[in-house]
Amino acid sequence: EVQLVESGGGSVQVGGSVTLSCEASGYTSTSGFMGWHRQDPGKRLEGVAAIYTGGVNTYYADSVKGRFIVSGDNAKNTLYLQMNSLKTEDSAMYYCAAANLLPYEEVNWVRGGAPDIGYWGQGTQVTVS
Repeated sequence: EVQLVESGGGSVQVGGSVTLSCEASGYTSTSGFMGWHRQDPGKRLEGVAAIYTGGVNTYYADSVKGRFIVSGDNAKNTLYLQMNSLKTEDSAMYYCAAANLLPYEEVNWVRGGAPDIGYWGQGTQVTVS
């Protein structure tokens, strides 16, 4: 059974930083994707950042490029999202997700367009004010 457990959310000031962690158990694919998605009430799910578990390829939404860094620690089975220069519009519930994707599914999934694919955590709230 795959379980993804997020931590590290909370309240942070504009311009501040926070690092989210996602502890993954039961997911050991070296040819899949792990990523962070976010959703604010009333808005669609947005893919924030993702990383290919078999290499160093990463994806970032335009809205976070240059501010967020996604990384993984295979030894700890943990995914991280370092969030810097936070803005009020970064406030959302952040979800960790993992999936083994067919090539034609990759773009849509990393962008948050396929919440029915893969494994998802319960989310951690980040509030920037």
